[in-house]
Amino acid sequence: MSPGWPCGPEALVALFDREFLASEHTRLRGGAAEPLYCPAFGAAPATIYFRWDYAASALHEVAHWCLARRRRRQRVDYGYWYAPEGRDAAQQAAFFRVEAAPQALESIFCETLGVPFSPSVDNPGQPLPDLAPFLEALAAQRARWEQGGLPPRAARFRDALRGLVRL
Repeated sequence: MSPGWPCGPEALVALFDREFLASEHTRLRGGAAEPLYCPAFGAAPATIYFRWDYAASALHEVAHWCLARRRRRQRVDYGYWYAPEGRDAAQQAAFFRVEAAPQALESIFCETLGVPFSPSVDNPGQPLPDLAPFLEALAAQRARWEQGGLPPRAARFRDALRGLVRL
């Protein structure tokens, strides 16, 4: 378990699977070298893979899943592009546009568990861009959800996380 976390990744996997395996035919699994979403295939459920045994990675990947609509959930990695490390400024700006909502949701999940949230730039080795616009977009999305409510799967996962904290 990570220091300061009320649970380890195994508890998050068990919680997610209990909440969504039967109803959404989706499971959560750790141990991956890179995060990846694989849609259901035949009788096999869709699988959200997160990095190694990092609980923070699990929350981030679940946030993406909670926001993906049905059509996106039928595609590997939701059909999004991913530019590896070494992105130029335009690619990094596109990354920030796609990541503001999932990271805002991840921050809500972290807050629910009482653990720190760290925004991800996900472009190591490159000069750090001006984060202010990204952090403002993240905060604005969070505020919209705090006023209008979370999407249904996100609210369900957040409520389940609350149960972990109470244990």
